[in-house]
Amino acid sequence: MKAVVLLSGGLDSTTTLAYAISQGYEVTALTVCYGQRHARELDSARAVARHYGLKKHVVLDLDLSFLRTSALISKDIEVPRRASVEDIGAEIPVTYVPARNIVMLSLAAGLCETEGGEAIFIGANAVDYSGYPDCRPEFFQAFQEVLRVGTKAGVEGRPIRVEAPILRMSKADIVRLARKLNAPLELTWSCYAGGEAACGECESCLLRLKGFEEAGEVDPVRYEVKR
Repeated sequence: MKAVVLLSGGLDSTTTLAYAISQGYEVTALTVCYGQRHARELDSARAVARHYGLKKHVVLDLDLSFLRTSALISKDIEVPRRASVEDIGAEIPVTYVPARNIVMLSLAAGLCETEGGEAIFIGANAVDYSGYPDCRPEFFQAFQEVLRVGTKAGVEGRPIRVEAPILRMSKADIVRLARKLNAPLELTWSCYAGGEAACGECESCLLRLKGFEEAGEVDPVRYEVKR
């Protein structure tokens, strides 16, 4: 069995990679450098890929700087700092990158067809997340249909599957699964702020810290602030 795993270098994607490997898949990892302010995650993705000894790790440079409405791309927009997790999810935040998962999954689908794979794994989560529209179950159902009608594999009756194994898990459940699979969480990076240490106040940091706390685990990553 062959699969492509979208690997950002964060908690969710690393856990998803560990899960795909545990299910017996021969994995090709795909990491996209799209001009994200938190480019530190690319180092984590490479470290995670080395940890697992992956034979193929595609690191793709893709200039998305024209998507300037996102704080993850535009240096003119500050990454929001939150007082607590309760402040998250009221609206789609400025860290939303327009159509990011559509772009990423399309690239992964092309790579998966090229490699003769049968599935794409993505570490999307629809429970403890920031309200991104492209992390919802209905989005993945719709994209599955796109792959069925819009790829050679799909037309020939063997459509590539979109697998999102942590989609309905809480962050705490994701941490527990990662520990069970011995995923190298000390190598991961989730912070959006782009500093030398994780800020501890952006939405991604707060959700990650909440997950570790509720799972009764200690986050091995260094933070500037821990609330």
